[in-house]
Amino acid sequence: MRQTRRCFLRDAAATGFVAAFPSIIPAKVLGADAPSNTVNVAQIGCGRIGLTMDVPGFLRAKGARVVAACDLDSRRLDFMRGFIAKGLGEKSGAAIFGARDFHDVISRADVDAVSISTPDHWHAQIAIEAAFAGKHVYMQKPASLTIREGRLFADAIAETGRIFLLGSQQRSWAHFQKACAFVREGRLGKIKSIEVGLPGDPGGGSTSEMPVPECLDYDFWLGSTPKAFYTEDRVHSQNADLKKAINSRPGWLRCEQFGAGMITGWGSHHLDIMHWAMGWEKIGPKFIEGKGKFHTGGLWDVHGEYDIALTYPDGTSARVWDKFPNGVRFVGEKGWIFVSRGSAKVSASDPVAAGKPLKALDASDPALIAGDPAVVLYPRLVTNPSFHHQNFIDSIKAGEPSVVPAETAHRSCSACLLSWIGMKLGRRLEWDWQKERFVNDAEANAMLERTERAPYGARRAYERLGKRCVRNGIIRA
Repeated sequence: MRQTRRCFLRDAAATGFVAAFPSIIPAKVLGADAPSNTVNVAQIGCGRIGLTMDVPGFLRAKGARVVAACDLDSRRLDFMRGFIAKGLGEKSGAAIFGARDFHDVISRADVDAVSISTPDHWHAQIAIEAAFAGKHVYMQKPASLTIREGRLFADAIAETGRIFLLGSQQRSWAHFQKACAFVREGRLGKIKSIEVGLPGDPGGGSTSEMPVPECLDYDFWLGSTPKAFYTEDRVHSQNADLKKAINSRPGWLRCEQFGAGMITGWGSHHLDIMHWAMGWEKIGPKFIEGKGKFHTGGLWDVHGEYDIALTYPDGTSARVWDKFPNGVRFVGEKGWIFVSRGSAKVSASDPVAAGKPLKALDASDPALIAGDPAVVLYPRLVTNPSFHHQNFIDSIKAGEPSVVPAETAHRSCSACLLSWIGMKLGRRLEWDWQKERFVNDAEANAMLERTERAPYGARRAYERLGKRCVRNGIIRA
């Protein structure tokens, strides 16, 4: 009965109230203060990032209102409802709609947009279903678990004409914007090489099977990934101190079943900045060669140390290595520019460089980063990472692309996943970024997607909703 209900909700979302028009009409049509111009946001995923970044971001965003929350862990859901209510000045979390199944959220007529802060393996499917339900999509990075998933979600956003923003908040930091603009305007001359420093992850994790907590719908949580016994280190903390549990780094981040480790976790940030500075937002590398050490002996099996070489179609090389400082260095004919978060942390578990503190923006010659850039990378930049979410709301109201649209998000994530495949195979690979396939390498091409456990999966969602919506003419780009 539960699965039948889910299918009903999906069908209703695809064929009912979401017909042809968004519920938010661009401000230029009705005026910025029109009553209908408030964007109602539903938070899907009530863990560490949702609580510390995304919900606070939308609570402070002008023109937004958080109206719903969803999580498969009822303890986290209840906590988030109370947190939202407090932020809105409501007396009780009961005023905030709560659901454990995201279909109950995307089927609501009073929800205009969703914020997806779930584990990585759920990103693409929820984004696809939400887009075809007529919702605009804000989504945490990385954009997808696989490159095939990423293509499907990007296509779904394009077909439905929804506004999309990836949580690559570094694009909303003024010094990252300056660094990319300085590179674009040629202050370094021709770029000879790029250095990207990212951390690795530790091994460990308990392999002892545990009973599934009553508060967690564990089968649904596993989603399209294979069946696996429950242990707390595979999912997230169930500490009795709920606030402490939510703020701790979850174990799923270190399990390849649900992601690729730091190469996508932090790589999605830094490779996105590299793409932005170089104008590579709609392409990808041509050659990939990498090596990495993957943890064994415990539950956590993502990579630790690694070293990756990416060569882009114009011949520029980028080295992505855990031994570089955490940041991006552009090396050109006239010197270098380095950009990072310095000592800043967005969340308590963010890695910072050991030893001498990094400068957030540095250069071989101070003149290379002096003054303001002449190049404008994006017309509606927000220059504070705490207001990255404002760009999403403003983009919906303007009916214009965000600072990190879906195709851009897919391409930066693809570069990370290509790096992961390079680490796995340990040989030089050639990538056709237009066809999104490796050249003459069946083994590598087999790693572009994963088998999806029924009834879940991004491919199933797209084939069910995308084809039907296009055929029936319900939603068109």
